[in-house]
Amino acid sequence: MAGKRALVVDDEKLIVKGIRFSLEQDDMEVDCAYDGEEALEYARNNQYDIILLDVMLPKLTGFEVCQQIREFSNVPIIMLTAKGDDMDKILGLEYGADDYITKPFNILEVKARIKAIMRRIDPKKAAGGEAPKLVESGDLKLDCEGRRAYISGKEIGLTAKEFEVLELLMLNPNKVYSRESLLKLVWGADYPGDVRTVDVHIRRLREKIESNPSEPQYVHTKWGVGYYFLNT
Repeated sequence: MAGKRALVVDDEKLIVKGIRFSLEQDDMEVDCAYDGEEALEYARNNQYDIILLDVMLPKLTGFEVCQQIREFSNVPIIMLTAKGDDMDKILGLEYGADDYITKPFNILEVKARIKAIMRRIDPKKAAGGEAPKLVESGDLKLDCEGRRAYISGKEIGLTAKEFEVLELLMLNPNKVYSRESLLKLVWGADYPGDVRTVDVHIRRLREKIESNPSEPQYVHTKWGVGYYFLNT
């Protein structure tokens, strides 16, 4: 993770200190913030490869910070939550987070999640060789190298995970992926979340790329099986 830059946000200074020390051992550059407003200021004024964001923060909650960051950046965000409540995890994903970790956590798990996200951000290989740099279907265009998506020439903001789900489906049109398969391929085999994570991301993705999300043109559901991309 050498050369990467992270923002760590938590009002518990000992937690921030521990995460910062551990990431710096891997030659990452680390900035720290202790409330929501400070975190937002850092995110607006700097470029990060990853943001670790606590849910319970002074001034602005982690959910609010995440939502506002998504208005100007697609940087991967991992939410840190002290609660075991599934609703917090689902809310984090709804607001645009890419992953979540429940406190108390092992720092090795945190580093493993960061490394997994970093690996998946690299351009993927398609079957038989390098993934094409540009994939198009109807008004939808995906720039695999630049990790950007466009509808009718206008860029749409996708999170890292939303992009990865769409990229996988577009590179394999008409192939039906079960929710379990998508979870494994996009989030990794060791991801502790459940298939509801996939459903949340598919719903958010449709809201961004479909003119009518309830009658999708691109990302379809095969009931009882999974999801697939229909080339138009």
